[in-house]
Amino acid sequence: MPETHGAPRRRDERSQPSRSRDASGRDAPLYGALDLGTNNCRLLIARPSREGFRVVDSFSRIVRLGEGLSRTGLLDPRAMDRAYDALALCAERIVRKGVDSARLSAVATQACRAAENGADFIDRVRKGTGLRLRIIDPAEEARLAVEGCLNLIDPKAEAVLVIDVGGGSTEMSWLKRSGSDWTTAAWMSAPVGVVTLAERHPEPPNSGEAWYEAMVADMGAAIAAGGIIDDPMLELFRQNRAHLVGTSGAITSLAGIHLNLPRYNRDRVDGLWMTRADCEAAADQLKALGPDGRAREACIGPDRADLVLAGAAILEAVQRAWPSQRVRVADRGLREGLLLQRMREDKKPPRGRRRRRGRGRPASAA
Repeated sequence: MPETHGAPRRRDERSQPSRSRDASGRDAPLYGALDLGTNNCRLLIARPSREGFRVVDSFSRIVRLGEGLSRTGLLDPRAMDRAYDALALCAERIVRKGVDSARLSAVATQACRAAENGADFIDRVRKGTGLRLRIIDPAEEARLAVEGCLNLIDPKAEAVLVIDVGGGSTEMSWLKRSGSDWTTAAWMSAPVGVVTLAERHPEPPNSGEAWYEAMVADMGAAIAAGGIIDDPMLELFRQNRAHLVGTSGAITSLAGIHLNLPRYNRDRVDGLWMTRADCEAAADQLKALGPDGRAREACIGPDRADLVLAGAAILEAVQRAWPSQRVRVADRGLREGLLLQRMREDKKPPRGRRRRRGRGRPASAA
């Protein structure tokens, strides 16, 4: 069934048909957003709607493009092959659905930014699949994640911290209320993600609290190095007048464990409020499960079993630095931001087309 993106759906709200219409009554065009990250390759295809947009097709595959990157500085050939195969499937879906290339936004993030051979891989993808991936910088990545999560912000909050936990980096954006709008007061990109953290701290046999705390400390040092820890907004978080928004597979997996879901359910996870105690309890449960137990969990699976606790440690480090009793879980982010941005751009009238009445010159005028 198609998904409605915009305000979070109520549980009793039914999905609408995927073919929404524009103001002229014609079928609204399809848009695509493709995100090649350090760990995942994800695609959304959607049509504009009054609520935002309606998803008509989606694809997600764990490719671990950044595997070994922190040690070698290069994308591994096997990792590139995995990512290429996933991108080829995305290209087929895009063609099959009839998405115009002008309405496709395709980006690559930290792995391709950091790797010496990242641009070469992007060129290989272009020649082999026709996909033109654009490597975006951390500032744009953070802004797009915020764009995709804006509708999850509590309107009563005075400040918000949006955390986008990726495979190779974590983007953090601090928002402050400006009238009825939200403005970005500060942002930073920490070069720590679930893949890099898991590679730096491989799980030992009979892992104890010291191993987990080492990951928390690693992320804590990265946050401190960003220099935003003494910001005046910190007091709003301490007084529970602000909250966090967390977007990533690691955080949504944590939510699935908290809810005891027999299988992942986006409608129950996206928009879920978790307390800090809920997050800590879910992390404790993951530690107790061990690698094999985590692999058997439906909301985690074998592909994420060695990464989900790294994600929990990143969230824990953020919560210690910016204490807040509430976290809103987002099963949305960069792709949704890409779609909303492109749809909004297409609504703007082209420059030069608008003419004021009575101000135009005759065609024959010199």
